[in-house]
Formats: sequence, C-alpha cells, structure tokens
Amino acid sequence: MRRILPVLAAVLSGCGYVAGPLPPLVNIPARVTDLAAVQRGSKLIVQFTVPHLTTESVTIKQPPSFDLRIGPGSAPFSATQWASDAKPIPPVVAAVGTLARYEVPCAEWTGKGVTIAVRVVGANGKDAGWSNFANVDVIAPPEQPTDVRAEMTRGGLRLTWHARGGHFRVLRAVAASERYDQVAEVTQPEWTDANVEFGTLYRYLIQTFIPQSDNRAAESDLSEPLAVTPEPLPPPAPSGLRAVAAPNSIELAWDAAAETGIKGYRVYRSLTGGAFKLVAGTGAVPTYSDHAVEHGRTYRYAVAAVGTSGKEGPQSAPLEITLP
Repeated sequence: MRRILPVLAAVLSGCGYVAGPLPPLVNIPARVTDLAAVQRGSKLIVQFTVPHLTTESVTIKQPPSFDLRIGPGSAPFSATQWASDAKPIPPVVAAVGTLARYEVPCAEWTGKGVTIAVRVVGANGKDAGWSNFANVDVIAPPEQPTDVRAEMTRGGLRLTWHARGGHFRVLRAVAASERYDQVAEVTQPEWTDANVEFGTLYRYLIQTFIPQSDNRAAESDLSEPLAVTPEPLPPPAPSGLRAVAAPNSIELAWDAAAETGIKGYRVYRSLTGGAFKLVAGTGAVPTYSDHAVEHGRTYRYAVAAVGTSGKEGPQSAPLEITLP
C-alpha cells in the first residue's frame, strides 16, 4: 500500500488532469472600423472591409450579411434614434476579407447632412454593433470634367479640360499600370505635367471637387480617361540669320539654338522668286559656306534646326543677298 500512494499522487498532480468542456463559440462577426463614404457625382460611395474573423478571433466560415443605413446626422447624436430613422440600403455581395462597395443615389439628401454606418450580421443573426459612423454633407453634384486634351509644350505635357468649379484633381497612370495616382490639385482647368518621358504611355483622369468641413470634399464623376504618349517637339526656328559675300562664296551664320537636343541644321536656298530647296545639312555649328554661287546673282536663304529625334523645326526668317 505504501508503494501505491506516491504513484497515485503523481497522477493526480500531473498532466493526467482533464479539464471541463469549453463554452460554445458565439460566432459574432467582428465590428467594422474602416467604413468610409464620399459623395461622387450623384451617388454616395460607401466602402468597408468585411471582417474575416469573429469577436473571438475565429475565422468566419459562413458569409455574413450587411445592415447598411443612411440617415440624418442630427445633434446631439443618438445611435439608437439614428438607427430608427435611417434608411436601410440593399446589401451588396462581398466575401469575407474583401472590400464591400456601395453606390447609393443621393438626390433625396441634397442639401442635408447624413450619417452612415453598417452592422455585419452573422449567419446566426448576431452582430457586434454599428461600425464607425461616417458623415457626408450632400450637395448638388459637382460638374464632371469633359473634353480633356493634351498638348506637348516646352515646359511639359499641358492638359486642359472643361468644367465649372475652382478645385480639380489630376490622376495619372503610367504605361500598362491600372493604378491611378493623384499627381496634382489645381484651381484652374489646366495643368502641365513636367515629369513625362518621351515614348511612354500615360493615362489621365480629371475630377472636380468641392472642399467641405473636417477635411472632407464632394467629388464629381471622373472624366473619361485620356491616353497620350508624349513625343519631343521639333526645335524652334533659328534666329539671327546673317550673310556675308566673300570673293567666291556666301558665308552664312546664325544664332545657336538655346535649347539642348539640337542634332544639326539644314540650309535652304532659292533664287529670287523661286521655291526654297535644300542645299546642305550641317552639324551643330551654326555656320555654312555656300560655294555653289555665281557673281551677279541674288540668293535667298533660310535655315531650320533638326532635333536629336530627327524632327525638323520651322525655317528661320529668309535672308536675301547678292554676290557682286
């Protein structure tokens, strides 16, 4: 008997103890904390992430449902009174862990402030309460920008568009990317993109917005996308063309182009009243000696610059000279 007692004590005090049954899981979807809403055109855009865990940090197995409501944001705010007066919005289909997105017509709330919230309801009908509350001041829809155009200038790619308003956003996607990034906010219907590369495809969207309180804004619908691949401009016309009659030639000189990217120049000549014809191509040095001339004849000259892309710019103002 003395041998059995120590062994029995070891069993009772060691790992052989069996705990009672665990309480059943309540399976309540976690509360939404990232609900966001904005007016875009004539709609309210509402988004939130569908929780993928329950309040007990267990993966949700059955798709939940959504109770999204929009109602007056009166003060002092009462969640109970708001829920009673708010309008339920038909749910969208979204899987757990994904972004649920609503597009709700907002004409009935124009000129009013509204509050928006959602409850995520489990398959068992239980929920963890309302999400964070989002407030929106609904106004007449800002005007959607139209007729977006692009023009390459010396300073970059200049965008213009038509829309009433004093605040605009410019969004840009590069090459094959589907992601648009905001690259500018301007107060006039134009903007120059100085950071473009020749031969690269860019896509632009323009949006009107109206600033509101608490760093919020009402947005217009986005413009139609504009796709453009910038190409270098031809160089400007040379200036300061000068000519001097030498014993057996006519010596030409002109002012070098101020901008970079000049590959060379082309010299054109005509007899008085005739059409200009190309007589020579030069390097980047702004001079040329014309030896194919005859004494007693009058010649007219013009010069054009050629860029590194091979594009020829406009001709200079013509110059006339007679070889004595």
